[in-house]
Amino acid sequence: MHLSASEMVDDPADLSSRWTVGQATVMVFQSRAAMAKAAADVIARRISAVAQNKPSVRMIFAAAPSQSDVLRMLVASPNVPWDQVVAFHMDDYLDLPEDAPQRFSNWLEQNLFSKVPLAETHRIPANGDADEICKSYSAKLAEAPIDIVCLGIGVNGHIAFNDPPVADFDDPLDVKVVELDEICRQQQVDDACFEAIEDVPIRAITLTIPRLLNADALFCVVPGAHKRQAVKSALNGSLTTDCPASILRTHASCRLYLDPESNPNG
Repeated sequence: MHLSASEMVDDPADLSSRWTVGQATVMVFQSRAAMAKAAADVIARRISAVAQNKPSVRMIFAAAPSQSDVLRMLVASPNVPWDQVVAFHMDDYLDLPEDAPQRFSNWLEQNLFSKVPLAETHRIPANGDADEICKSYSAKLAEAPIDIVCLGIGVNGHIAFNDPPVADFDDPLDVKVVELDEICRQQQVDDACFEAIEDVPIRAITLTIPRLLNADALFCVVPGAHKRQAVKSALNGSLTTDCPASILRTHASCRLYLDPESNPNG
């Protein structure tokens, strides 16, 4: 399902530039706040549009400081039918205590899940056999199509925890265990989530790239100068797992939201 005209704001006042790369639409805004507000507005309208035609809106959310602004504005958006939203998240660490604040499920609880009356919330469990967790979460995701994914791009070009060494555009799995590369782990330190790289878990569970791309609509919010090179590779480089986010260009309903600092043409 492509984004309809009623779900989009064409040329909002703070839009600096817009272009198409492959099938994806890229939008650059004059500030991080304007970027987040534009993304939140469109996501809110998309939720409402899906809710008018289906009993539930199935969504996958990323957890990262880069997503804080858009989630805060989305939570504040009026008339969003949250009571129809079934929420998932796209990745989480293994080998951390269930109550660790760095766990993505706990971050989303604080920034989203506890703030709106969701119909259902499906968290990646902290405890249990990792392979069984993957199978169980895969089954929950497969119960019905995913309508919306809200994601970002990592400094190494990853989407979810699909780092370049483990990214697979043809992955046969929906959810899998991965080892995080050093760039990804260092980003967690740079984002002030951990004090030192030695504290960052090596293993994680992630939704795979085909699982994410199977959603109807993707909204990718990428602020900050530290993401500029990754965005440039994703939009202007080769279609390659060396920059997993490059695959976003192949999705017919993918919109990327950038601020001046992440703009690769700035």
